[in-house]
Amino acid sequence: MSFDQPLRDQFDLFIDEHRRALADSLDGLTEEEARRSLVPSRTTLLGLVKHATFVERVWFDEAITCRSRAELGLPETPDESFVLGDDDTVTSVLREYRDACAASRRATADLGLDDVLRGNRRGPLPLRWVLLHVLRELAQHCGHADILREQILSSRN
Repeated sequence: MSFDQPLRDQFDLFIDEHRRALADSLDGLTEEEARRSLVPSRTTLLGLVKHATFVERVWFDEAITCRSRAELGLPETPDESFVLGDDDTVTSVLREYRDACAASRRATADLGLDDVLRGNRRGPLPLRWVLLHVLRELAQHCGHADILREQILSSRN
């Protein structure tokens, strides 16, 4: 990475690194391991990636297109986005996540950092704020994923 890259490129680079890290947290896990609940909340590794798909769609679809979560087929609340259905598999959740990330890149490709997104429930927000928020959220969830993965892998022994 060059330190003289435009700020927007730096945002995109860091967000993509965290997107990859979160997806990689599922590498080599069985379906049971990916669904394993190790904390009292709904947080599982597979649930984290499913939630990150929700995050991508809220911040880069709902916020840009102004379509409602109902129109987008999204849960109403972030907590609901962790719920795994019987048809959620490592393969299907990763596919949805990668598709959502690609759609996010396309949706923001022509936007500048000061362009205002009007479809979020918080009100109008500049893309810069949204990118920082998503980066913060992905970094937080990558930390969760690191700990959960470490616990899962250590239980194999």
